[in-house]
Amino acid sequence: MHFYVLKLGGSLISVAHEIMIRLRALTDEGYSFLVIPGGGPMANLVRILFEKYKISQEIAHWMAILAMEQYGYFLIDNTEVEPTKDVMRVDGIKVLLPYQALLKDDTGIEQNWNYTSDSVAGQISARLDSKLIKVTDVDGVILNGEVIKEVYADNLIGIRTCIDQGTLRLLKGRCCWVLNGSHPEELIASLRRGSGGTIIKG
Repeated sequence: MHFYVLKLGGSLISVAHEIMIRLRALTDEGYSFLVIPGGGPMANLVRILFEKYKISQEIAHWMAILAMEQYGYFLIDNTEVEPTKDVMRVDGIKVLLPYQALLKDDTGIEQNWNYTSDSVAGQISARLDSKLIKVTDVDGVILNGEVIKEVYADNLIGIRTCIDQGTLRLLKGRCCWVLNGSHPEELIASLRRGSGGTIIKG
């Protein structure tokens, strides 16, 4: 069986339901997924409020976690996918609603903008000792205008890419596979092949 912690980015909101339905169909082929929602437009609003009203890093952090929770509810709508509030290895597919889980234990996740929903997914995959996939709206890590097939996390520290800086620090001997989900059928083909995008090695 192929089990993945899969971070589904808010940038893919326009195709997110199609991705969820296709992922659910993959469970018939022996795949299972714990989907970690991004923050989507709700997290973007938190960033705006943070800048405009100078709210604290701690409060902005928890507001952003609640934004993930809202996007999680969006992901399960009309997709026949169940939510979960527990961090656990699952059979089939579930979407994590992360607020309660992180209130209990957010060890390793700093309360600043270097640690976003990417880092939440990274920390959860570490707890479950599972493979991590980040599904986003670009083809992988892009350096000097080109998609890099493989790169070490340490080489991306301090460089702005599609993955947050916190995740790069959390990988610690593990990997993150970055895939483009803009065209859901191509995403599923990459998952079946086990190739495409970028592998970030911790």
